[in-house]
Amino acid sequence: MNARRGDLTARVGPDDHRALMGSFPTGVAVVTAVGADGAPRGMTCTSLASVTLDPPTLLVCLDTARRTTAAVRRGRFGVNLLHAPGRRAAEVFSSPVPDRFGAVAWRSAAVTGMPWLFEDSLAFAGCVVRESTVVGDHVVVLGEVSEINWSGGTPLMYGRREFSTWAP
Repeated sequence: MNARRGDLTARVGPDDHRALMGSFPTGVAVVTAVGADGAPRGMTCTSLASVTLDPPTLLVCLDTARRTTAAVRRGRFGVNLLHAPGRRAAEVFSSPVPDRFGAVAWRSAAVTGMPWLFEDSLAFAGCVVRESTVVGDHVVVLGEVSEINWSGGTPLMYGRREFSTWAP
């Protein structure tokens, strides 16, 4: 159903919302964390935003049913901003690959200890969870950035169900 001006009771369905947001190209990131068992966890995430510069804070939205989300809720997470050659990592971390971290090169970041996909990312931000709240089937997580590592490259973008690169 399409919501019209003045009709605040109209309900937008998931397909319409997906089509709306799918038409808005965004950068691609892989959110990483470490589970209670010490194993690395990760998932592709396009719901990422900068919240404030002081203190430097990022916002990510994660599916509540994912093991990565449970690991993030332990208190720390990493955000790997992917560069163009990182498309394969984006696909690996958005599919049910049994050993995602076996399919990519990674290391523990020096300060936070979170998994850093150093070959596939243009930058990495290690974060400490400051707040979180559940909204529907997702959790909105605010993380204060305590570490940044740079690898460089051209950002990987996603929109209209396809990958692209940013060519300013």
